Amino acid sequence: MAIQDTLIALREQHGLTQSELAERLFVTRQAVSRWECGETQPGIETLKLIATEFHVPVEALLDLPLQAVCQSCGMPLSDPSLLGTEADGQPAEHFCKWCYANGSYQGECTMEDMVGICVENMTGPDAPFAPEEARAYMEALLPTLERWQGAAPDELR
Repeated sequence: MAIQDTLIALREQHGLTQSELAERLFVTRQAVSRWECGETQPGIETLKLIATEFHVPVEALLDLPLQAVCQSCGMPLSDPSLLGTEADGQPAEHFCKWCYANGSYQGECTMEDMVGICVENMTGPDAPFAPEEARAYMEALLPTLERWQGAAPDELR
């Protein structure tokens, strides 16, 4: 699906007019209209805002294949050695070994706790993210993951 179709679908799914979306993204209604007509495309920073607004990965907006990520912490599962395990010892295809083992989550934590853990691991002297960027990213990502679907930020899971 082209970005203009995805944008229209997301906007309508959330019951927003072009003007309301424009206001939330700090752009003009005409900019939204041009995106939806396919005349122009939003820049990367605006794509990040759209993804955050609609709680979807940027890859979904760009119609790129989604990389497998842990459905608890969002870590890319790029190597089989990172996978957790099911109760029968088989690899857990959707969870990393730090979040899931033997068929259950590793320790109870809230979504906010998980945000804090992830931010700590994503930031530091050599990391590409500033703490506030990492926090904003994780706060947008976690509610889209299986473990946190429909959970309030302070809910234990």
